[in-house]
Amino acid sequence: MQYDAILIVSFGGPERTEDVIPFLENVLRGRNVPRERMLEVAAHYYHFDGRSPINQQCRDLIAALRERVSLPVYWGNRNWHPMLADTVRQMAADGVRRAVAVATSAYSSYSGCRQYIENIQAARASAGRAAPVIDKLPPFWAHPGFAAANADRVSAALALVPEERRRAARLVYTAHSIPLSMAGTCRYEEQLVAVARKVGELTAHDEWDLVWQSRSGPPTQPWLEPDILVHLRALAEDGVRDVVVSPLGFLSDHMEVMYDLDFEAAALCRDLGINFVRAQTPGTHPAVIDMLAELIEQRQSAPDLPLCAPDCCPAARRGA
Repeated sequence: MQYDAILIVSFGGPERTEDVIPFLENVLRGRNVPRERMLEVAAHYYHFDGRSPINQQCRDLIAALRERVSLPVYWGNRNWHPMLADTVRQMAADGVRRAVAVATSAYSSYSGCRQYIENIQAARASAGRAAPVIDKLPPFWAHPGFAAANADRVSAALALVPEERRRAARLVYTAHSIPLSMAGTCRYEEQLVAVARKVGELTAHDEWDLVWQSRSGPPTQPWLEPDILVHLRALAEDGVRDVVVSPLGFLSDHMEVMYDLDFEAAALCRDLGINFVRAQTPGTHPAVIDMLAELIEQRQSAPDLPLCAPDCCPAARRGA
């Protein structure tokens, strides 16, 4: 049986101030997070009038993809409208029998891969017996188009550094930090290093570091380090004058990119006297659209190609 629809699955984000708290309550449901911490995160959204860029990024991605594929494209989010369960029920009502799902996450981890598989399973259960079969594509970090799109964005950012200082500019790749207990159950860090190395080769810029951003959770829980703000201070002490920051761990802009990089990291660099340039996320770069269209066509041509292993990216054990 071949596919008769495509499903884009994403994290979701608020689009107005009054959406922020309900959205964060969805994100944090079932987690023991103090309300004070949730309100701190809410302030990040209020700084941008309550609007995350991620939903519009998904709309732009879907519009570009629809120009390349003949199948109908649906969209459902984990945490905000359009909610995934509602979308799957609509797919069932429309008579969709089998769909291929693409998550807007390039790398392997519980939250970036396995949790989306679980979300899809829960959404199908809510749709009942008429729910379509939905196969999620594996993470696409290793596809040449993903590195090519990131390299193009990095090259454009490096071009903004004065030519006489460009070779000495420090290229800093960032990704969302995760707990070490989660990192130990997947290849997240290894995959990011591989993509960073490839982008460095494509841009012929070998002065780079991989650092982390947007950590949360209790201070006693170890997460991937160093944090970008700590790293920027270290670079300043080493006399670095120019930094190009590439959010390599993100397919498109999130609130974490806007707040943690464009606001916090940029402000710190001003204080440190460092010239800060932020590379754009791949987003709807033509190489990304070509990549997704190719991966979908491969699945359509050979629907029995391997998907994620049943035990991939397991959740970390509590207390680990």
